[in-house]
Amino acid sequence: MSRTLVKDALHATAPMDAILLQGWVRTRRDSKTFSFIELNDGSSLKGIQVIADSSLPDYVNITKANTGASIEVHGRLVESKGSGQKWEVAAQRFTILGEADATYPLQKKGHTLEFLREIAHLRPRSNLFGAVFRVRSRLAYAIHQFFQERGFHYVHTPIITASDCEGAGELFRVSTLDPANPPRTEQGAVDFAKDFFGKQSYLTVSGQLEAEIFATALSNVYTFGPTFRAENSNTSRHASEFWMIEPEIAFCDLQGNMSLAEEFVKHLIRDAKEHCAGDLEFFAKFVDKDLLARLDFVLERPFQRCSYTEAIDILTRSGRKWEHPVSWGDNLQSEHERFLAEEHFKCPVTVYNYPRSLKPFYMRVNEDGKTVCAMDLLVPGIGEIIGGSQREERLDVLKENLAAHHLSEKDYWWYLDLRRYGTVPHSGFGLGFERMLMFVTGVANIRDVIPFARTPGTAEF
Repeated sequence: MSRTLVKDALHATAPMDAILLQGWVRTRRDSKTFSFIELNDGSSLKGIQVIADSSLPDYVNITKANTGASIEVHGRLVESKGSGQKWEVAAQRFTILGEADATYPLQKKGHTLEFLREIAHLRPRSNLFGAVFRVRSRLAYAIHQFFQERGFHYVHTPIITASDCEGAGELFRVSTLDPANPPRTEQGAVDFAKDFFGKQSYLTVSGQLEAEIFATALSNVYTFGPTFRAENSNTSRHASEFWMIEPEIAFCDLQGNMSLAEEFVKHLIRDAKEHCAGDLEFFAKFVDKDLLARLDFVLERPFQRCSYTEAIDILTRSGRKWEHPVSWGDNLQSEHERFLAEEHFKCPVTVYNYPRSLKPFYMRVNEDGKTVCAMDLLVPGIGEIIGGSQREERLDVLKENLAAHHLSEKDYWWYLDLRRYGTVPHSGFGLGFERMLMFVTGVANIRDVIPFARTPGTAEF
């Protein structure tokens, strides 16, 4: 007999004379003549009740069906006599596959998120993290669906690279050299020419530059993969390893880029509401009571747009005393971004045309010479969730930008070639997958929406 998933059993349209379930025990209650077992297999938030009668030949093993134990149940799917559930399983045979004793950490009681991070190998079995990672799985699928339906091609960009897209220097080095005794040049410096790749190499901070290569050949492409930042940020919004979605669109200006980003965010929220309704209701009950209203609010209202200059004016006139004072030419901090989205506009807002001095070399310079065609999409509760720009397609201006950022043309020879041979206006953005998950679930810490968090000082599991 083939296995039936709990979610399918719960959505059955008729009783079944024979059913096979396999999963883990969440709870067990015993009476004199039978036991109630809640079985969950991770396919849904809700488990299914199994009734094991004391007359069963293997009932003697019921004491081994402790919380956390894995079991196999053969039985009948019947209408439930209890409230709050349509179906239950009358066991005809059950087998203990894997025992769990009283040391199993996920007993039926409340656990702190900090404690659960310490047992990341077990926390997916909890209601909260089961829900988080089901939503994560569904949203990953929805991302591919969004771009594939719009004619984008999925490109796998390298994880090991010799180029620093952001120019910030927050890179993890990839090397096979012996750190205790590396080869040296005549000047005494480490000789990276003798390293595995013949030069200094790093874990990627972005697949954007490589995606631009493919956009100038296939028109519309996207990447979706892990990225890395060696930034010593111990905040609830930063991780050293995270996933990014980065579309790159040929023949597209900043306006088209902003429209695609806004459409993308709405698609993901709409998909989660449709396919993860039970999990979202759980988050709304136990994590963030305003979650569903906020998601509906984002779906129903058009996103606002304002220039960076307008944003600085709004922040200055707000009368707020900021932890980080604002003036034109400074980066917007999280407190500023959240004020704009949560209090001033009260909806997602796209801020565009940032000062040239704040942004990387590849962003297109505006006619004023002071600003670039950059945009950040800010959402309530998180702040920046998407960052992007129109790229600089003019060879002479790109060379000026490289020089201004003290970057070598020799290192970016191939990137300059894209401007020499059939250059086109093109744009793209990056969406931090984990930040999107935080927004959709209401979970406040990035460490709790990624299976195994990589943060400064933490690389467990």
